[in-house]
Amino acid sequence: MSRTRTPVVAGWFTEDATEGDFRLLGTRCSGCRTVHFPREDGHCRNPHCSGGELEETPLSKRGTVWSCTDGRYRPPPPYVSDLDAPWTPYTLVAVELAAERMVVLGQAAPGVGVADLRVGSVVEVVPGVLDEDRATGTVHTTWHWRPVAADGDTS
Repeated sequence: MSRTRTPVVAGWFTEDATEGDFRLLGTRCSGCRTVHFPREDGHCRNPHCSGGELEETPLSKRGTVWSCTDGRYRPPPPYVSDLDAPWTPYTLVAVELAAERMVVLGQAAPGVGVADLRVGSVVEVVPGVLDEDRATGTVHTTWHWRPVAADGDTS
């Protein structure tokens, strides 16, 4: 059976699986230059903005850890998980994107735990998988945050 990759939320990130090209996608107001994530399709949410067109914009690939925690519980529905499979804890990371002046939440890459992250350390966004429906062959894709070593290499 062939596998179909489906974004968890369409339009929030590039669907190119190549890590070098993978980016979160936001919108930037042409009037006040405010960046929104998740994307905004209606109007600028900045209350001080007099109005402008919203344009798709890729967000910074790298940011700094603002905070992190581990999720040691199985989320309730509508989160999809195999109740017959053992639960695997995951790490949530809040990442500050300085250029966009915002904090974006996401899961850490598989194998990265709270002990691997420090507030202020550099991370980068990479393609990830939230879950896979083996019955239909659908892979639900998302983004993950992965630490960047001091010399620029990823760990």
